[in-house]
Amino acid sequence: MKNTWKKLAVMVVTASMVICGGAMSVSAAAETPEKVTVNVAYMPDYSSLNGLISAVELGYFEDENIDVELTEFADGPTVIQAMESGSIDIGYIGQGAHKLCINGRADIFALAHVSNSDGVIGSKEKGTDTIEGLKGKKIAYSSGTSSEDILKKTLAKGGMTMDDITAIDMDATNIVTAMISGSVDACATWVPNSLKVLQEVDDAIQLTDNKTFRADTVSLDSWIVMKKYSEENRDLLVRFARALYKGFDYRADHSHDDEVCGWIADKIKLDKQTLLEQVNVADWTTSDFIRNHLDEVKGYYELQQKSFVESGDCEETPVEDYVLLDVMKEACVE
Repeated sequence: MKNTWKKLAVMVVTASMVICGGAMSVSAAAETPEKVTVNVAYMPDYSSLNGLISAVELGYFEDENIDVELTEFADGPTVIQAMESGSIDIGYIGQGAHKLCINGRADIFALAHVSNSDGVIGSKEKGTDTIEGLKGKKIAYSSGTSSEDILKKTLAKGGMTMDDITAIDMDATNIVTAMISGSVDACATWVPNSLKVLQEVDDAIQLTDNKTFRADTVSLDSWIVMKKYSEENRDLLVRFARALYKGFDYRADHSHDDEVCGWIADKIKLDKQTLLEQVNVADWTTSDFIRNHLDEVKGYYELQQKSFVESGDCEETPVEDYVLLDVMKEACVE
C-alpha cells in the first residue's frame, strides 16, 4: 500500500510537470533533501532501540533520505567518547551521561522517555536487603552512567555516600555475572540487567528504582549530538528526529509490541520474551506529547539538572544551552 501511494504521487507530479511545461522540475529537485549517511550509537536493550528500530524497519528514515548505520555501545559515556572521536554522529544516552551534556560536551535534540529502568538490588543472604544494609558492602556499579546516579541517590536516602561502601566499578555487562557469582553484595544497574539479576539470584530484592525519587528528580533518556554537529546540521537533525518520533508513535501502540520486540530481538540476538518484559519500564515519549507538552519537557530537564547541581556534578546553566527544544518542536509539527 505504501509503495502504491508513492507511485500515485509520482504520477500526479509527472502530470503536473507536463501541464506546466516542466516548470516544476527545478523546485521539486530543490525540495528533495540530500541523501546522507548517519552513524548512530545505540544500546542493546528495548529502551534504546524501540523507536529507532521501528523507524528503520518502517522506512521512516528512508522517507527523510537518511541511511542509518547502527553501532552498539554499552553505556552513555562511551557513546559520547565515540562521538568526540568522530566515529559516531548521533547517540543514545541514559540518565547518568546527561551531566556531560549539562557540562557542555553535547547537545540533546530528542527526548526518548522518562525512565524507570534503573535500580539498586540487594540480597538477603548478603545482608543487603535494606538500604541501611548497604553500608560497608561491596556494590557493583558503572561509573558515569545512570547506575552511578541511582546508587548515589539510594545511599543518600540511607544517610550515606560512596565513601560508606566498597564501590566496585565495572562494565555494565559484567554486573549480572558478579551478582550471580556472589562476588559482590549488591549492585546498581538498569533493565535488562536488573531483570536478569532478579530472576537469577534467588533472594535478590530491589531496594529502589527511578520512581523512588520522582518527587525530587526525574530520570531521562535522550538522543544527542556534538555541539559542532548540531550547529552545522540542524536540518538533518529535524529530519532524523521526525523519523525517530514516527517510530516512537508506532511503538506507543501496544498492539505492535510483539512485532517491535521481534525486530529488536533479531538485531541484538536476545530472546523476544525478555524484551516483551521491558515494554512498561518507562513513560514512552510520542510526537503528540512533544507537540502539546514542550514546557513540561523543558521542566524535566530543569529538574534533572537541579539534581546534578545539588550532587556537585555540574554548575547551573540554562537548559536551552544544551537542549534543542526548537528541533523537537519542528520535528513533531503535524
